[in-house]
Amino acid sequence: MERVSQKMSGLQLNLGPLKEPLGFIKVLEWIFSIFAFATCGGYSGYTSIKVSCTGGNNETLEAEFGYPFRLNTVMFKKPDPSKCNRTWSDTHLVGDFSSSSQFFVTFAVFVFLYCMAALVLYVGYLHLYRGAGKLPMVDFVITVVVAFLWLISTSAWAKALTDIKVSTGPEVMLATKFCHTSGNTCRFGGVSSMGSLNVSVVVGFLNFILWAGNAWFVYKETNLHNPPDAQAPTAGHTPAGM
Repeated sequence: MERVSQKMSGLQLNLGPLKEPLGFIKVLEWIFSIFAFATCGGYSGYTSIKVSCTGGNNETLEAEFGYPFRLNTVMFKKPDPSKCNRTWSDTHLVGDFSSSSQFFVTFAVFVFLYCMAALVLYVGYLHLYRGAGKLPMVDFVITVVVAFLWLISTSAWAKALTDIKVSTGPEVMLATKFCHTSGNTCRFGGVSSMGSLNVSVVVGFLNFILWAGNAWFVYKETNLHNPPDAQAPTAGHTPAGM
């Protein structure tokens, strides 16, 4: 009996689930989670202003920023003090958006790891997953929670991204003290493309749709959708008509 039990609980490779929605969608979730944390966590860019000091030439001052978007710790490059009559002082960007970006990226990494674990379970231990256990119910609860957290984290990150665009845009850049000092003039130089960050938001909402849709297929594996068979008659019970 022990050998039979060990055999039943051992690895039994079966690629069939990858052809079913249960496994195929999980592969898509795994891939899209990679896109989510890569497009956000791997970003670096810059914003710039063109300054003109009294009796000096124009200079372009840049401030480089990136993940986790603690803009208030990023300073502009200093201009040549001999050209600006020492009117320039250390100037930082505005805002700290690290909480939203780190929540989004960290959550995407955890989802990536969970998808790998779930795929191993589907492919190698499907007989245990669909056996008389609680694994499908646990999987269903996690799927619903993850779908909800994708919605929350992506919405928070989308709001933070909007604020980042404002903080690195002309309205905020030209409001620095230096630009309002007599004899100094400023023009907005430009800001690097944030296309990958826009993609991260789109991918985040696509992940929400994937996980919300997949909840139905995971639900079908649970006892809520497929109740266990009726128990066999107890010993000594005589069926009617005998």
